[in-house]
Amino acid sequence: MSTATAADRARQGTVTLSYLLCLVGSVIGVGAFGGTPIAEAAGGALDADATHLAPASAAFSVWSLIYLGLAAYTLWQWAPAHSAASRQRRIGWWVAASMLLNAAWILVVQAGSISASVVAIAALLVVLARIFAVLVRTRPSGAIEAVVVDGTLGLYLGWVCVATCANVAAALAAAGFTGGPLSPEVWAAVVLVAVAALGVALAVIGGGRLAVTATLTWGLAWIAVGRTAGLVSPSTTAVASAAAAVVVAVTALARWRRMRAPT
Repeated sequence: MSTATAADRARQGTVTLSYLLCLVGSVIGVGAFGGTPIAEAAGGALDADATHLAPASAAFSVWSLIYLGLAAYTLWQWAPAHSAASRQRRIGWWVAASMLLNAAWILVVQAGSISASVVAIAALLVVLARIFAVLVRTRPSGAIEAVVVDGTLGLYLGWVCVATCANVAAALAAAGFTGGPLSPEVWAAVVLVAVAALGVALAVIGGGRLAVTATLTWGLAWIAVGRTAGLVSPSTTAVASAAAAVVVAVTALARWRRMRAPT
């Protein structure tokens, strides 16, 4: 076991501080401390009925699980056995960046800037994709790391894939984009197919990692549910449901192939 260096301690401290800031941001995001709930901020641009790609409100409960996982990761990375681990040295700073971007996203939405929120969430998606690439190329030290690190960050990535698309749709709608010659349903279908393609790619690259698929399909499923009430769109419900089913099927196949592959 390698000895932790000053750089390792700096990384661990930064991750911890970033988590605390992220947690404070989440509390503000639900309307505490005088903040406006996210669904009501920025003129309601991110409300569950604002666009065809907005998930139903219940979908956002997934953040509780993600924050819990990030708390576990923050504590786990301080264990002596993990402080100087090569894998943690490669992802720790990126995880800290993801939590700071999360907090930044909440703050810019609270400030009413939907366009800035797109920049923040796009950067968050890139950071999480970078982490995913590292995790796929390396192996966890055991079952606990697989759950706390790979599981948590996989859940985070899967949800942000869907949230990014919903955020972009909200920004376009807020800017007055109506779809041009295409109907909102057609645009929604195009984006949902793209999300499904991304989910398939992540399933293949990750060898059928369940955490990513779990939250990505969770988001798609709640988009489907959201279009059965409020802003009703049977076609969007159908496409979102089909997209979720495809991602689940490909994930199962990729996982089966990985488990059968010779080691």
